[in-house]
Amino acid sequence: MVTIGLYYQVRPGKEQVFEQTADRVMELLAANPGHLKSFLYRDVKNPLSYAILSEWNSSGAFGAFLNSEAFKQIAEFGRSQVLQERPRHRVYGAERELGAADTEAPS
Repeated sequence: MVTIGLYYQVRPGKEQVFEQTADRVMELLAANPGHLKSFLYRDVKNPLSYAILSEWNSSGAFGAFLNSEAFKQIAEFGRSQVLQERPRHRVYGAERELGAADTEAPS
């Protein structure tokens, strides 16, 4: 499993448009094989900064989504109408989730 972080800086006044578009993006994500779940986050200290964290069964499955025509159309709309700068994407590997034992301080 991998987690993909998609990071966005939105133009002032375009927050609602971005959030509506992000809802459509997450619907597209959910329709793809290999997609597990996605969440939209907004930075409380910088309300123009957003992130979508998306879990996939492989980075290849996410790559197939990035190459889809639907994603290309939404990405073009975002670049031309909503975003301040090019979005950043980051792939985080996740072989397992941390349990309580992994986060306890050593005695």
